[in-house]
Amino acid sequence: MSDLAVIKTGGKQYLVKAGDKVRVEKLEVEEGKTVKFDALLVADEGGKAVKVGKPTVAGVKVEATVEKQGRAKKVTIIKFRAKVRYKRKAGHRQPYTLLRIDSIK
Repeated sequence: MSDLAVIKTGGKQYLVKAGDKVRVEKLEVEEGKTVKFDALLVADEGGKAVKVGKPTVAGVKVEATVEKQGRAKKVTIIKFRAKVRYKRKAGHRQPYTLLRIDSIK
């Protein structure tokens, strides 16, 4: 069993280990369900045994459980142009999925 792995989801890469909680871009999966990811890189804790995939490491899967589907804090966007009476204000809350990494096999 490996200690560390790099997974890719939502156009980003995450360094994870078993027991971690990771906030990723929203996945269309219900809370409590299990998700499997292909590992791009696998290493032990000391970094001695490292396997790099081309593009993924064969036979290694990362299993995670969806703990929560949520939305991040609001980000306020303000547009302003001087001397032309132009002002706009908007807000945005990015959806996310909170994952608990169960195992790296």
